[in-house]
Amino acid sequence: MDEDIIYNAEMDCVGYYCPMPIAMTREKMDELKQGEILKVLADDPAAEEDIKRWAKRAGHEIIKFEKKGAEFTFLIKKIKK
Repeated sequence: MDEDIIYNAEMDCVGYYCPMPIAMTREKMDELKQGEILKVLADDPAAEEDIKRWAKRAGHEIIKFEKKGAEFTFLIKKIKK
């Protein structure tokens, strides 16, 4: 899925449920520099909408999203500092 996109960090939120995937993603994004990409794995059914909504509100860009079975993969580019 992300073989063509190089990401700078990865966050595995599998097994965590709301609000942990967003909290963990936000914390990890804070560590990245502007323009870097975070790969997030999650299996909370609410994570799809929650992370998409959070990224938009925070000013970041989801450059790739994939759903395989019950697992979601997000590639989020840090746009704002």
